[in-house]
Amino acid sequence: MKRTIYSEEHDQFRDTVRRWVRDDVAPHYEAWQEARQVPKEAWLAAGELGLLCPSAPEEYGGLGADFLYGCVINEELYYHAVSSFFLPLHSDIVFPYLERLGTDAQKRRWVPGCISGEHVLALAMTEPDAGSDLAALRTRAVRDGDHFVVDGSKTFISNGQVADLFVVAVRTDPDADRPHRGISLLMIEGDTPGFSRGRNLDKIGLHAQDTSELFFEGCRVPVANLLGIEGRGFHHMMESLQQERLVLAIGAAAAAQGCLDLTIEHARDRKMFGTTLGKLQNTRFELAEMATDVQLARSFLDDLVPRHVAGENVVREVSMAKWWITQKQFEVADRCLQLFGGYGYTTEYPVSRHFVDARIQRIYGGANEVMKELIARNLGLD
Repeated sequence: MKRTIYSEEHDQFRDTVRRWVRDDVAPHYEAWQEARQVPKEAWLAAGELGLLCPSAPEEYGGLGADFLYGCVINEELYYHAVSSFFLPLHSDIVFPYLERLGTDAQKRRWVPGCISGEHVLALAMTEPDAGSDLAALRTRAVRDGDHFVVDGSKTFISNGQVADLFVVAVRTDPDADRPHRGISLLMIEGDTPGFSRGRNLDKIGLHAQDTSELFFEGCRVPVANLLGIEGRGFHHMMESLQQERLVLAIGAAAAAQGCLDLTIEHARDRKMFGTTLGKLQNTRFELAEMATDVQLARSFLDDLVPRHVAGENVVREVSMAKWWITQKQFEVADRCLQLFGGYGYTTEYPVSRHFVDARIQRIYGGANEVMKELIARNLGLD
């Protein structure tokens, strides 16, 4: 089915992004995986091409582009199995906090660097004992004159090693009458005294993505770095989750399509039992089922994205998309790997990367079990 949400300008932009992925990302990706980090130089190069924060206003050096430009970048990275280069996190998940909540002074200070790649962004919410339960976070920020003194820790923080500007969720009022109240957001720069990075976590997938522990010990952060309204941090995070989860679903659908296309090509060429793999009935049925799932995912998203851009509240539908499409992404990767046989279990073939990288999609951004609970709450059961 022809996709109708993208204009000719979006398609031209996609050609630019695809060439960049082919020429400037893919040839270096294995080395980045071995290093367990995408180098800062790659971020700066992406900034030079206008691939960071495309929604940023032109007055700061951005493109002033719509959300669909970010969708194009997201899709190309996931389709080509180089999703560890977490541009969507930087541009479409973290940057909107600054874009939506930042003061004029904060935007003038940080937005140009976010566009150029000088500032790489990360979002520090998750804590060792809280996980998806954001209301249970313990990292504290105590007011001391014109500073907050921050103490606590975060874990599973994407871009944790390379980032130098963090949106950090902290508890500014431990005596609030409800757990979700008294939480605030602070912009914390990576060279702030009292802030330190822990280890770069060794994961089963997303090997080029630096996922880290963060520690705050007497970390003094200027009150001027408060993002949004003090005590409204939980509300600010909830406002942002619709787009965050939509971004994950978009990537999942693109990855499933990329994995499927690799497998179709393999099935055409692989000789087995005097014919090709693609002429065996089981293979044809497997590919037909997967192609249907991928098309359904794409069609669902192509309905959701314009509604999100229009400002509609589609939390229920986005929760559906996040859990169902990331589940299908993993199932497609698993079934495709099976069709590659032993070759699929070797890192030489990109299908293996699709498989291991797909697993985290059902966990971060809110575990899929949480997505089901959110959907149930909107069914009028209570």
